[in-house]
Amino acid sequence: MQDWITAVGAKTAYIAPGSPWENGYVESFNARLRDELLDGEIFYSLLEAQIVIESRRRHYNTIRPHGSIGYKPPAPEVFVPAFAAWPTALTRPASPAKLPLVQRPILN
Repeated sequence: MQDWITAVGAKTAYIAPGSPWENGYVESFNARLRDELLDGEIFYSLLEAQIVIESRRRHYNTIRPHGSIGYKPPAPEVFVPAFAAWPTALTRPASPAKLPLVQRPILN
């Protein structure tokens, strides 16, 4: 792939393996995840690790305030109370059994 890219005259933003200074965002995330979650937990099964990490991901994205966006969560959960959706449930069309009968046209 790199030979083809060179042959057509394009250049890539190649990041060498093990070069944390070339991929700062990912390395920052990895360090934060390790410090805030992984170093404080002992996982006894893969399922337990999946559940704990998913719980952390949801908290990080929907509840935890982020300083770079005005101390708001990046993707807050949307909560729609049941009574807010209730009036739309009343506007459903009537069932076919309750519709009035219409005479069929008679063909001669």
